[in-house]
Amino acid sequence: MLQRLLGEHSIGKRDFLVITILFISVFGWFYMTIPLLKYRILENLNPTYIETITIWAAFYVSIIGTSILGMFLSNKVERRKFLCIWTVLGVGISLVPALINISNFGQVWITALLLGASFGLGVPSCLAYFAESTVIENRGSVGGITFLIANISAPLLAGLFSPFDLSTFSVVFAFMRGIGLIVFFLKPEKQASSATKVSIVSILRDRTFILYFVAWSMFLLVDSLESGFVGPFLIDNHPTLSVNMDNIEALVAGLTIPIAGMLCDWIGRKKNVLVGFVALGIAYAIIGFNPKPALSWYIYFLVDGVAWGIFSLVFILILWGDLAQSGDSKKYYTLGSIPFFLSSLIPSLLPKSLVVNFSVDTAFSLAAFFLFVAVMPLVFAPETLPEKKMELRRLRSFAEEAKKAKENYERKTGK
Repeated sequence: MLQRLLGEHSIGKRDFLVITILFISVFGWFYMTIPLLKYRILENLNPTYIETITIWAAFYVSIIGTSILGMFLSNKVERRKFLCIWTVLGVGISLVPALINISNFGQVWITALLLGASFGLGVPSCLAYFAESTVIENRGSVGGITFLIANISAPLLAGLFSPFDLSTFSVVFAFMRGIGLIVFFLKPEKQASSATKVSIVSILRDRTFILYFVAWSMFLLVDSLESGFVGPFLIDNHPTLSVNMDNIEALVAGLTIPIAGMLCDWIGRKKNVLVGFVALGIAYAIIGFNPKPALSWYIYFLVDGVAWGIFSLVFILILWGDLAQSGDSKKYYTLGSIPFFLSSLIPSLLPKSLVVNFSVDTAFSLAAFFLFVAVMPLVFAPETLPEKKMELRRLRSFAEEAKKAKENYERKTGK
């Protein structure tokens, strides 16, 4: 069943299991970090505006800085050993909230710094392992299914253990990260022997990388700015929506991911991303035209969930591995992830006075315009899935359908 779903060139079941476990321990752990910091640690501190910014900046900047550091360190240490040390380090830091009574700003700041560092240090190597374990024609399908499993594992565990105290939650948090150690007993690390070293300067001169990077950065900038306006507006006008729609949007994004993965392997990466941008621009325009009706917000959240499902899969897992090909994919993934973590700081940076005084319809009308501008680099960007691969897949599918039709005909006619 798995082989049929992923295609003829699918990876083996053990490779698939290794990637799934690795993603659960890394991305599942990361998605649990946000509620841990926001609802478990910060709620007892009651930080000021400046303290909140400082804490989140420590977390996200630490991820970026240690990702860059890990990108270089992983070239000097055997990757299997490096990933193992990184996982053990992550387990130890995950237990900090359970072992130490975090009660002041300094302790929270250091905890956020350590949590960010324990995530960022090995992420480039983790994503490089995924790129090297998959071939370009099935990278979308494999990434979609494994990423979905990682995405749903975190909210399930977070919701299951939400009634428990911080210490219990932290132990579960550490267990989530420790799952990654299973990988080192399942299969030795797979090192690409044909990988060639690529400099960061040469990547930044790559026209294809820049075009996709600019589009990705503009989407994150616009979406992060808009998220700062959505919450206060919904609390005042649609309080029920403000509670439920975030969960619905996350569910829609999760269900979109495996579908987008299969479509990425079938019609290409670029077309999927363009569809996401166009649909999101229409949703923004609807809110900009009339933000009062609840129906407008239902459309917005559904489309935003679909867009995030497509963009997170393509821009986090697939695209940079495609561009790296036989090169140093760690550098591509590191550079491609920087806009995501920087944009995550934007909602906390928005002053409340700006959010209150700036109307939602104006904000979304401007967002629709900037999304249109963001589409322009994609128009000139080439498809990263080779046309020959797509044609071969279509021909193979046609041949299989013709073979089945012939077998059905012979079975019915007895010939």
